[in-house]
Amino acid sequence: MGRPAGWLKELTGRSAMISPGAPATPRSVERQFWKEITKGLSSEDAAGAVGVSPAVGARWFRQGGGMSTIELTEPGGRYLSFSERDEITILKAQNIGVRQIARRLGRDPATISRELRRNAATRGGKLEYRASVAQWKAELMARRPKTAKLVINPRLRDYVQDRLSGEVRRPDGTIVAGPSVPVWKGRAKPHRADRRWATAWSPEQIANRLKIDFPEDESMRISHEAIYQSLFIEGRGALKRELVACLRTGRSLRVPRARSRNKPQGHVTEDVVISERPAEAADRAVPGHWEGDLIIGTHRSAIGTVIERKSRATMLVHLPRLKGYGQTPRVKNGPALAGYGATAMNAALAASMTTLPEQLRRTLTWDRGKELSGHAQFTLETGTKVFFADPHSPWQRPTNENTNGLLRQYFPKGTDLSRWSADDLEAVALAVNNRPRRILDWKTPAEVFTEQLKLLELGGVATTD
Repeated sequence: MGRPAGWLKELTGRSAMISPGAPATPRSVERQFWKEITKGLSSEDAAGAVGVSPAVGARWFRQGGGMSTIELTEPGGRYLSFSERDEITILKAQNIGVRQIARRLGRDPATISRELRRNAATRGGKLEYRASVAQWKAELMARRPKTAKLVINPRLRDYVQDRLSGEVRRPDGTIVAGPSVPVWKGRAKPHRADRRWATAWSPEQIANRLKIDFPEDESMRISHEAIYQSLFIEGRGALKRELVACLRTGRSLRVPRARSRNKPQGHVTEDVVISERPAEAADRAVPGHWEGDLIIGTHRSAIGTVIERKSRATMLVHLPRLKGYGQTPRVKNGPALAGYGATAMNAALAASMTTLPEQLRRTLTWDRGKELSGHAQFTLETGTKVFFADPHSPWQRPTNENTNGLLRQYFPKGTDLSRWSADDLEAVALAVNNRPRRILDWKTPAEVFTEQLKLLELGGVATTD
């Protein structure tokens, strides 16, 4: 004989719940996983930090399109936490009464009584309280799924989809097919390969254009973030995932902002990112810490600029053409003859830096350019430790960026910089170093740098004023 209809609701006070299988990982663990992602960790490292397998972390990240699908703020204190449910399990196993459990947890007895009844496991036809099952039931009932706006509004969805992925047309309306592209496989855009031609409006353009095209229709409104979420998050059902290929970046997953910073790549390893630079370099208290970059001109010409952070003293590095430049067509992956390939850059920069006392060439902070990919050899030759700023973060080299702006007075953009000799560059550096600076109390960089040299000769320590 089977159990009578409604027996479970009579037992627990709640209708039968369809079990998806084993209880899922607690939301608190998934929430902590996404917090680790926002710190810049990979999905595998974030999974290890919260105690789940790398495969689970990779699945969470992929299903979320690189963005959190849950709120990162912890639930308010009115809700029982997993640790409280774990404590209830232990106390219940010790046959401690409801009121005593409530006193120990600082909760109302009715809360504990309702918890033991509603969220208990019911396999076998009797109530058996386990923290993992109780947490799963509570989270399942707490969900309030909201249908995406693009699902319930076909007119809005068609508008968004047409502006994002519509065909490219000639002025007479004829469709231009564009290149033939492979089937989308869930990965980012193919490297150095054709991409599908589409209207390709950005979600921000679409969201703001709606207000112009439908000024009186409030139903035709959507935020650009909602469009992004419909593209990246699995299960939204509004826009097909392959439409991410129509975005300018073409990436299939969002990249957390923190992950793009401090990320080792290519010639930049974990030990030379800017976060590893000594703290004394940041506060400018100690001389000998430099910032460097290239000023680029036409016809692949360049000048190296190296600026000392404390005194703002400038050195210009001459980067002449190498033999054979311009005589034969440029060969892909061939030798760099423009003058600022890794080998030529190392030689020229080392020649400039080794003119300084050892105490005044402690570190050099560069951007992520490949011209300094031989930084390990440069460090061996000069003793100057090289560090690299984060991608697209010029503010991490403020002294260099500011000085490069001053130098553009002498070397404007759109001019050939290879025409200037080493003596010419030395003259410009002398002029810049003898301009009084407000940041130096109207002293010149040359005067401050000379003071630093004298202190070294006397065996003293540079001031921190």
